[in-house]
Amino acid sequence: MAELSDPVTLRLPQDILRDVERIAAGSERTRSWIIVRALKYYLAQEAEGGICLSVLRGREEAAEGGGEDLEDVIAELDEIIRKGKAA
Repeated sequence: MAELSDPVTLRLPQDILRDVERIAAGSERTRSWIIVRALKYYLAQEAEGGICLSVLRGREEAAEGGGEDLEDVIAELDEIIRKGKAA
């Protein structure tokens, strides 16, 4: 089971809250479960969430010394292109 955070206060538009409550009642789940599932989907599937997290992970990796030097990548690509033209 995932470790839970402290409670988070969230204001929702009334129409969204109604939908959350209907889904929760119909699926015998809590409102929190429905909202967490929706957030997980957003973070995993939607372009804005997924891309943002990928960029942030890449920045963290680069700050920790990960990744490849741009000049090395360009040199390797030039070599691949040169060999391709010679073949």
